[in-house]
Amino acid sequence: MENVILVIHLILALGLIGIVLLQRSEGGGLGIGGGGGGGVMSSRGAATALGKLTWIFAIAFLCTSITLTVIAAKNSADSSVVDTLGIEAPVADDAAAPDAPVTPDVSDLLPPTSADDSLTPPRAD
Repeated sequence: MENVILVIHLILALGLIGIVLLQRSEGGGLGIGGGGGGGVMSSRGAATALGKLTWIFAIAFLCTSITLTVIAAKNSADSSVVDTLGIEAPVADDAAAPDAPVTPDVSDLLPPTSADDSLTPPRAD
């Protein structure tokens, strides 16, 4: 379903670009707008038809954009980035006090000592 809406969205985007490029520039933007040739439709009638078609394509484009956003939100609501990485979240142990700070073992911080080395100061006799 998402792929179908995405294809429709892309077709609408290309159609909208094409319709906008077909329209006559009223400000003379690049100087290539319009011409004075007559045809089956007058220039005002063509502008009105292209304007209505532009509105239709723009509304359809916005509807598909919103639909794709809703579908993406529904798909991502069930999972997390952590789930896609395969990393397990740490489990809190109820028995341990969460407010108690963890203190390192002092023996891990001291340099290794030899057998004749003593950590106690010599006694003054």
